[in-house]
Amino acid sequence: MNKLANFLTFLSLFCGFISLIFSLEHHFTFASWAIILSVILDGLDGQIARKNTFSSDFGKELDSLVDVVSFGIAPALLGYIFIYRDFYLWAVVALFIYLLSSVTRLAKYNITPKEKLQKFFFGFPTTASGAVLASFILIYRKKDAVALPSYVPAVFIFLVLILSYLMLCRARYLNLEGIKQLFGKKIRLFVVGGFLLLAVESYFRKAGITIFSIFLIYLIFSPFVVKRLNS
Repeated sequence: MNKLANFLTFLSLFCGFISLIFSLEHHFTFASWAIILSVILDGLDGQIARKNTFSSDFGKELDSLVDVVSFGIAPALLGYIFIYRDFYLWAVVALFIYLLSSVTRLAKYNITPKEKLQKFFFGFPTTASGAVLASFILIYRKKDAVALPSYVPAVFIFLVLILSYLMLCRARYLNLEGIKQLFGKKIRLFVVGGFLLLAVESYFRKAGITIFSIFLIYLIFSPFVVKRLNS
């Protein structure tokens, strides 16, 4: 099981790496989807790792290092190249704060006793933050000849700073175990329905809106759900 989990982690790293390459080559749609695929792989390797009787320190550290690349560096570079193209100081500062927050959150996660993380995380997950930024790019991806709306750069910086704060705050967000408890036996139905919805939305080039909306709902309502489950 450990080998399979580590293999999926390496695949997640490959997705993060290929996203960087796609961003540098201005293939922004592929770069965004590579990050989202990395999110899925990260969830799968986490579920497999939890089924192991003995936890692996190597796997834990490997997963965190991969998360830095796939959900810290990759979405930051993607957003910067896609939206700003030329050097923009405030975007550089905001994205460095985002990267710093990602690394700090992962370090805090690694030293938090696992009995405190059975159903929720402290702070917005780095994985979800990467998915939010990638899906935001999917919403506004267009050909190079088409200019972005004038408000997009400011909205992107605001979104980056909000995510940076949420990753370091003490708000509690459901992890996969908590989500499974919330939905019970219906979780598989929701997963299958979600993939079917994404397939349809991808055909109509609206998948970015769907993914962004899902993670936005998670961002806003998850702390309230955790509070209710623990009341």
